[in-house]
Amino acid sequence: MNRVSVDTAGRPPSVDALARELAIRHSLPHAILVDCARRAIAENSVSNVQQQADQLATEFSQTLLRDVINATGVLLHTNLGRAPIEIHTSDRASNLELNMLTGERGSRQDTVGKLLALLCGAESAIVVNNNAAAVLLVVAALANSRDVAVSRGESVEIGGNFRIPEVTEQSGARLVDVGTTNRTRLRDYKKAIEKRGNDIALVLKVHPSNYRVSGFVEDTPMRELATLSVPVVADIGSGLIDNTCPWLDGRAPSWLANEPAARQTLSDGAALVMFSGDKLFGGPQSGIIAGRADLVDACAQHPLARALRPGSLTMLSLQSLALAYLRRTATSEIAFWKMATTSVFDLKTRAESIITESGVGEVCELESIPGAGSAPGATIASVGVVIAGDHLKKLRGHQVPIIARVKDAKTYFDLRTVRKQDDHLLVDALRDISG
Repeated sequence: MNRVSVDTAGRPPSVDALARELAIRHSLPHAILVDCARRAIAENSVSNVQQQADQLATEFSQTLLRDVINATGVLLHTNLGRAPIEIHTSDRASNLELNMLTGERGSRQDTVGKLLALLCGAESAIVVNNNAAAVLLVVAALANSRDVAVSRGESVEIGGNFRIPEVTEQSGARLVDVGTTNRTRLRDYKKAIEKRGNDIALVLKVHPSNYRVSGFVEDTPMRELATLSVPVVADIGSGLIDNTCPWLDGRAPSWLANEPAARQTLSDGAALVMFSGDKLFGGPQSGIIAGRADLVDACAQHPLARALRPGSLTMLSLQSLALAYLRRTATSEIAFWKMATTSVFDLKTRAESIITESGVGEVCELESIPGAGSAPGATIASVGVVIAGDHLKKLRGHQVPIIARVKDAKTYFDLRTVRKQDDHLLVDALRDISG
């Protein structure tokens, strides 16, 4: 390491000199290196100012967003961006809001909305920033200054402080608790509607995600709720499009057995469904609203719709995914479904190859999970590599960081969430650990 000089009076180097010396080892913009140099000089003695500046620059580099290898076995890891996506774009403009047939201004929602509606078996669909935004927009557009009936067992907080009562309050609607925490029947909804007359604008059914009440419980299915005199809108959460999974040749995996799906929920009578685009759908962060055309249009015309609208990259990604579903090529084009459908045999073969090449580790049977509140409690059989010791910090320091998990003083690499083309990076990491 080159060392900047300290003058004869024992004063630290100039900020500029220290920043230029940092540039030899760090490919960060000069302004950031200057900031690191200033902080190091202000906080440390002359003897270790350069070492501290170098550490600050290294730490800043590690905070930047970049690719990582997910070896945790959590397919939709919220800390790692949930569904991994691959976007192919050029630096050209796009026809985001240009009608190519008329040459006039169009809507960014039209084409993608039609594709999503077709997938869901809906009359219409629009896209917003995330599912919390979808719920907020639906309630604000359809129930402002009126009542929204929600089962007490579904008035929950989902990750990130997303609370149904607070979302309802922010929308301008009033929450009406129905039934009890563990049991809510159709007659409870009817009683609430009759008691409040015309004040209840809609019933909101919420997928509770990771929250579960077991034992003496009763839920009201959508087919029954659809007989009520007000529209029923369903936050189905995870974004399963169709529980028959036709893109898997009709072979729906067992771990999806209890997950609500958009197509079936609408078929059972829901007026609208709302769900995340970055969970089981396998796309970018987004929220999708699909269902009756008049209600979707009311949401699209609400002032909040503009504040919550997604950008061109999100819409292009959703378009690609929707087309893949319609072509039934999801398992070859959508990263989530590639991970979810890889056979245990293939995973074991990869694990054995990694161990042979690296000379380190043992094959182990594991259980992956969908993650992000999707299919809570469900597991997917998997295979990985295990080595003794906790190596998480060192693995995060690799050029392409590897995020694994530790249990009982052993580090586990679950291969279901690792791309096959990244296996060589695991080999290098294992060799590094053993060396």
